[in-house]
Amino acid sequence: MGEHGVASAAVDAGGRVIAWSAGACRLLGYEPGEMLGRGVGTLLAGAVPASARSCLAEASDWRGPLHVRHRDGHHLALDVEAHPLLDLAGDTQWFLTATLPEPAAQLRRRALEQFPVPMALFDQDGLAVSVNSAMEAAMGRPESDLVGRRVGESGRGSRRLPGFEGLDDAVLRVLGTGEPMPYEAWLRAPGEPREHAWLVSLSPLTDDAGEVRGVCLAAMDSTEQFLARRRLSVLNESGVRIGSTLDVARTAEELAEVCTDHFADFVMVDLLNSALAGEEEAPLSGAGPLVFRRTAQRSVLDGCPESVVPLGSRHSYDEDSPQGRALTTGRALLYAAEDVGRYQWAAGSPERARSIDTYGIHSAMAVPLRARGVTLGLSILVRHRTPEPFGEDDLLLAEELAARAAVSVDNARRYTRERAIALELQRSLLRHHASRHAAVEVASRYRPASSRAGIGGDWFDVIPLSGARVGLVVGDVVGHGVQASATMGRLRTAVRTLADVDVAPDELLTRLDDIVLRMDSETDDDRAADGPGEIGATCLYAVYDPVSRRCSMARAGHPPPVLVAPDGEAEFLDLPVGPPLGVGGLPFETAEFDVREGSVLALYTDGLVQAPDRDMDDGLDLLRQALAGQGRPLEETCDAVLRGLLPDRPADDVALLVARTRALYADQVACWDVPADPKFVAEARKLACEQLAAWQLEDLSFVTELVVSELVTNAIRYGGSPIQLRLIRDATLICEVSDSSGTAPHMRRARAFDEGGRGLLLVAQLSQRWGSRHTHTGKIIWAEQAIPDRAGAP
Repeated sequence: MGEHGVASAAVDAGGRVIAWSAGACRLLGYEPGEMLGRGVGTLLAGAVPASARSCLAEASDWRGPLHVRHRDGHHLALDVEAHPLLDLAGDTQWFLTATLPEPAAQLRRRALEQFPVPMALFDQDGLAVSVNSAMEAAMGRPESDLVGRRVGESGRGSRRLPGFEGLDDAVLRVLGTGEPMPYEAWLRAPGEPREHAWLVSLSPLTDDAGEVRGVCLAAMDSTEQFLARRRLSVLNESGVRIGSTLDVARTAEELAEVCTDHFADFVMVDLLNSALAGEEEAPLSGAGPLVFRRTAQRSVLDGCPESVVPLGSRHSYDEDSPQGRALTTGRALLYAAEDVGRYQWAAGSPERARSIDTYGIHSAMAVPLRARGVTLGLSILVRHRTPEPFGEDDLLLAEELAARAAVSVDNARRYTRERAIALELQRSLLRHHASRHAAVEVASRYRPASSRAGIGGDWFDVIPLSGARVGLVVGDVVGHGVQASATMGRLRTAVRTLADVDVAPDELLTRLDDIVLRMDSETDDDRAADGPGEIGATCLYAVYDPVSRRCSMARAGHPPPVLVAPDGEAEFLDLPVGPPLGVGGLPFETAEFDVREGSVLALYTDGLVQAPDRDMDDGLDLLRQALAGQGRPLEETCDAVLRGLLPDRPADDVALLVARTRALYADQVACWDVPADPKFVAEARKLACEQLAAWQLEDLSFVTELVVSELVTNAIRYGGSPIQLRLIRDATLICEVSDSSGTAPHMRRARAFDEGGRGLLLVAQLSQRWGSRHTHTGKIIWAEQAIPDRAGAP
């Protein structure tokens, strides 16, 4: 208590002093005569605490600090106790005692008062009894307005401030349980200019008996830590959300979505048109305005009304604009509303200036998208609904997100380009258009497997052969990807080369088998221990002759072909099964079938009939049913087959080739038996000219006479009976001479004084193409001539 002791006084119901002790004289300097009958409020140096006013109204005891004025004018902080007393009239009088705080207590109070952390003490009812100056600053109100109120209640009435509801509940929970608890809140205190993250510690205050008598609240500003955790959370989230697909546009959309979900109000992602076109280096300076494509944009407002560039359209930024400088420097730039360069964003674009003013855009960042040393584009982030401008931490976060998105965009761009190259390779190895052919009408389909490679080893081909015949081939190389596609290309070229020399189907497959064996042995030395296995392939090769209407074919481990008769009945041809290509040492067999005009041959790979949810036999039965029927266009037939047998994402590559057979009639073919007599050569020329006249092809008579003369002469001189001359009129004029000799002719150049050796040279010079093919009984020498347009085609 010190030298002054305890000061005591009595106050009547009207607030006038009616008793004054000697201790009060010593403590405050006033004599009893100066104070008796005087209002006690004249001693106060500040407002009466709200808790004291409520106790006065309820006539209950009160204890707390009060600031009073000494007689000489200085202020004193006293610990005051007020006790109500009733007189004979029933009026409430008050007995007051006051003491100077002990030095230790004063030190504790000053420590609480000067502690920079906002603190408050609450009683058993959850009402504030004391706050320090830091709390007064945070709440924007003096202690007198805060004492006697709950957490978050404003000084006017009992209205609860937004964001404080959970904190008040936490105080009551500590009072009820007596256990301390932490509490974290993101809110804006009335005395703060913006929202903060507060880490609040709530501790119970107990008496000597351990009973909870109040709660101590201490609030730490943890905004920096909170924002750091939030940035880390955003970065972790971006690792999952950005780059979820190998699609450039979708990756740009994901970047815009993450930014607007967390710290931006409007985001635009512009990719350089040169980067989208697949160029490795984008011209960033000295090449005029930079051309962009608006790839993604997202706003907190519905419909992105701030945008002046439609999604997907091209536009440009000047090199001196903030966007251009961000690209050329490769560094992100931050702009606030007060910057002089704000309106440079809208330079040359009244629409941009109008959008800035209309929506109150006050802060913006331009962040380039760079990956692997290549500039891909630019992301622009703005704020207009969030009052706080972007800060340096926001800039760092935007740069990190842009860097991650740029890698994903570059991956997607590279994947798209490489996949396009692979698909172009696949398309270049497959036939593109169904060219008109006298023998067949064709339609085809190719579907890659659902793997990411998108290409495989299945192929088909339609090969024109001599004598108006046609070769049909379908093959399947084991595996997927570029390696299988490259192997397929080599085999397809080999098939075309072998077909061009008119070998029989079984011989073609035998030679193709040797080629696969050589290819496999060539790769043995280069194949890694964990590399792909041996090269395996299957193939089916068929030759159709529209003159004889017969089809010869052989297969190497391939599914059997389907023949659909003109009446619509479908059946699998009984074609002997040969071993897959690459086995070696086993023979292949050729089978021949009579095929009526208008029949449909269907050749396919096993991916069409095999599936994880069905066996081979069920797939073959479904194929037969899908092909059955008469009169359908071939394109519709292909669509029906794929629709009936394939899922949306097939597990294996699929190739399908359907061909409707045609026939050459007697008025398009002329045939004569040739006796082994040189005198008949002149007669053969005459017969050929007469036939040309009947076909109205007199313009071809001169060359045809020479070709007939040379081929018939060679057959009589070097071949053997029987000899036959045949003319075929189709898109070209075909002259064929057959004999029983297996010796093929060879073209040679005659010396100056040689009498022979020029015949086949002249045939090669004057005809469109020529060649020979072996038959079961000998060989055929043939030559083709183009028919003039005015003659027309049959």
